[in-house]
Amino acid sequence: MSRTLISIATGLAIILFSATAAFAGDSADDIKKRIGTGDPVAGKEKSALCQGCHGEDGNSATADYPKLAGQYAAYNQNQVKNFKSGSRKDPVMSGMAETVTNEQDLLDIAAYFASQKQMKSAMPVINEAGRARFMDAGNGCGTCHGVNGKGLAPDKSQAPVIGGQHKDYLIKQLNNFKSGARTNDPGGMMGIVAGFMEDEEIENVASYISGL
Repeated sequence: MSRTLISIATGLAIILFSATAAFAGDSADDIKKRIGTGDPVAGKEKSALCQGCHGEDGNSATADYPKLAGQYAAYNQNQVKNFKSGSRKDPVMSGMAETVTNEQDLLDIAAYFASQKQMKSAMPVINEAGRARFMDAGNGCGTCHGVNGKGLAPDKSQAPVIGGQHKDYLIKQLNNFKSGARTNDPGGMMGIVAGFMEDEEIENVASYISGL
């Protein structure tokens, strides 16, 4: 993959997701913005089955299942719809998504996880190579996901919250984008960016992000 192509993709990302400051926080206003139109109170009960894998508060115990705590409701809604349509595939989630047959239920479940405090590592991970790659002004991750990995803003939810996510889950998704096993990213930008990353870069970046 050429640097020219990466630069073009990154330019599109900057246009799509640029903001004066990264969106991040758990204030009442922050939470209200990211939960969307769903009812998080109703969503807590409706998400009981989801909590079995993703954790009661959206902080899953293992990297087999991603953390959902503080994730944009709109992002999670879109992923469930992608699993249902087959544009994203997973042995567990493809089947689980089929059980969400009511649109209001989806809105409420996504709102519940969005209402939780944003996912966060228990301690920072010191990985200077990963930090440099994440913050790279040319094709770094922070451009779309925010300088602290907590996203840019609810209306830019195409780029999800990733700071504090499980390292192994991040590695898996980056490799899936790189191989083409996952293709549901807007404009194919993640496939292009990940396709340019070496295995060591993926390891370093995932390590750094997991500690945010």
